[in-house]
Amino acid sequence: MVEIANSARKRLEAGKVAAGIGLRQARTVDIAPAMKTAGFDWLFIDLEHNAMSLDMAVQISVAANGVGIAPIVRVPNGQYDMATRVLDGGAMGIVIPHVDTGEEAATVADRLRYPPQGHRSVAGGMPQLNFAPVSNAEAAAAFNKAMLVVVMLETPTAIANADAIAAVPGIDVLMIGTSDLTMEMGLSGQLTHPDVVAAYETVIAACKKHGKWAGMGGVYVEEPMKKYVDMGVRMILSGNDLSLLMAAATQRAKFVASFS
Repeated sequence: MVEIANSARKRLEAGKVAAGIGLRQARTVDIAPAMKTAGFDWLFIDLEHNAMSLDMAVQISVAANGVGIAPIVRVPNGQYDMATRVLDGGAMGIVIPHVDTGEEAATVADRLRYPPQGHRSVAGGMPQLNFAPVSNAEAAAAFNKAMLVVVMLETPTAIANADAIAAVPGIDVLMIGTSDLTMEMGLSGQLTHPDVVAAYETVIAACKKHGKWAGMGGVYVEEPMKKYVDMGVRMILSGNDLSLLMAAATQRAKFVASFS
């Protein structure tokens, strides 16, 4: 039986937290083994708020698969041609932002999964299988089982429709985009406001009801992060390369300046 390894999905299936790191500045493949060594389970390769090329995203994805850290790529809403191209090139999952309804989620699943679960086109040899000569049917079944389809809920409308979104076959993770959600709610930066906590409760409950995983982005302060993990969040975008670089660089510069 053909199998494809997805380190993030393996963690989730074991009931553990899958920790991801966002790539905003990285442009070379060595970021994959570096972040694997740092202890992360998946890379959030962002093609929505990033000038990275699709070619670079694919190269990083192939390198990530080689060292056992899952490459998950966010593409702009509706850009399914971009999504399927990075999947053909080596990505292990796709994040679609700004999904507000069950109908929109159904379109996501339909466009990103192979038949019989969806209608994604077959490209042939797969880098996720090291280009082994496997039949299209076997490869498609293995990839449907291994990949992660993640939709981001970033508005009050999306939260209200969380149950309908979670009920869609082929959707694996409902990830709250906390930064955009709090902006939409008029609560920017208020990560533990009661209304934000209620939104997390709604999404987590919907995920538990329908056998999906709850995800979180935009919460990078340790105490709120722990709060939502304790509530049931399992797929976490825990920061990005730029913010971590700036934090460490600022701390070191202050230390050196103290010698003056």
